[in-house]
Amino acid sequence: MASKYEMDMTEGPLLSKIIRYSIPLIFTTLLQLFYNAADTIVVGRFSGDAALAAVGSTGSLTTMIVQMFFGLSVGTAVVVSQYLGAKDYAKVEKSVHTSVALSFASSVLLTVVGIVAARSMLTLMATPADVIDGATLYMRIYFAGMPGNLLYNFGSAILRAAGDTKRPLYILTSTGLINVILNLILVICFDMGVAGVAIATIVSQYISAVLVMAILIRSENAIHFSWKKLGFDGDALRRIVKIGLPAGIQGTIFSISNVIIQSTINSFGTTTIAAVSAANNLEGFASTTSNAIYQSCLSFVGQNVGANKLDRVKKTVKMCIFFSATTMTLAGVAIWYFSPSLLTIYTDNPEVIRIGTQKLLFTSTTHAFAGLMDVMSGALRGIGKSTVSMINSICGVCGIRLVYIYTIFRLNPTFNMLNAAYPISWTATFLVHLVVFFFAFRKLEKGEANALT
Repeated sequence: MASKYEMDMTEGPLLSKIIRYSIPLIFTTLLQLFYNAADTIVVGRFSGDAALAAVGSTGSLTTMIVQMFFGLSVGTAVVVSQYLGAKDYAKVEKSVHTSVALSFASSVLLTVVGIVAARSMLTLMATPADVIDGATLYMRIYFAGMPGNLLYNFGSAILRAAGDTKRPLYILTSTGLINVILNLILVICFDMGVAGVAIATIVSQYISAVLVMAILIRSENAIHFSWKKLGFDGDALRRIVKIGLPAGIQGTIFSISNVIIQSTINSFGTTTIAAVSAANNLEGFASTTSNAIYQSCLSFVGQNVGANKLDRVKKTVKMCIFFSATTMTLAGVAIWYFSPSLLTIYTDNPEVIRIGTQKLLFTSTTHAFAGLMDVMSGALRGIGKSTVSMINSICGVCGIRLVYIYTIFRLNPTFNMLNAAYPISWTATFLVHLVVFFFAFRKLEKGEANALT
């Protein structure tokens, strides 16, 4: 029996269901961004620009490290949604328990790597001397919270696959408040600076993990979790890894290009690092709708492929492309237009504000192409073509950015020329994804491919 929070994506009107599914995801993403924004605002306002740069300089590096394992949670979402669409509840159950076991195993490895290698990796990124100590401390505390972080991500992926986007929102609402309150207490009252915002973040992550597991344990249908059944099912693990590993590699490769860009940004000095950190936070708010549409595309395509309702797959992709392009363009332009005022939330340094506004001119106003790229990546994964999506992204994102940085940027190594690498790579990768999806879907229609194998 389906919970009132869950949704059958294979029946009924698509448009209204995509909207109902997406809206809680938008607010969930906003709350996740609020975690990062709260860290950045509090530490920037009460601990100074060096502390702000310390937190901001770790973003691309930590993302690069965790992307491989977050990709496996994408595999969970696709596999569970496809089996739910096919009404194969026995395999849904095996996939749920395998996913939770995989999150535990992955988190142990991530915690060790993150804590041990933090300073060495920051050194390789040319992190400035006045920033590296704080950045190392932030990373080590952050990775101590990785078990909670991964367990929440895998658990919420299971809920999203079943059409439940409301309860992850409720969880993030409560833990987001906890995060903000702890930020203020630890940084302002106890003057803990970078360590304070890191501790606040991991406490909220562990609480999120406990809450999402409580939902799965209390569930009375196929996504029910029982500790007695925790373990790996060979077939479920194979399918999750087949879809999730390429997604993780894709995210990692994407992040590597960001790390290279961050290393170049670091060479411009602490003021620029702080400006980019604040600008990236603002840009994240503009992309919340795009992320929600990506998740919607992934889940709706997955369930309808499992149910063999390919006409609904095609309609889903068209709707998601239109929504992503429209909302991202409007949001991105608005963020850039009001950026001089919005950046004062993070800092009162006029030079940081000037550089941040300059960065957003290049990236926020063109971020619609990143949204379109993500939607098509979700569509490819939903039909089982995760490896193809990975190859496209390696060539289209990392490849183009590396070539650009070591050729065109070298000829004119300015901040503006560096920022231009983003829209160029987003646009090229979206176009390649679109063409590849067209041919892959034609094969699916002709019965030449099977997404459930």
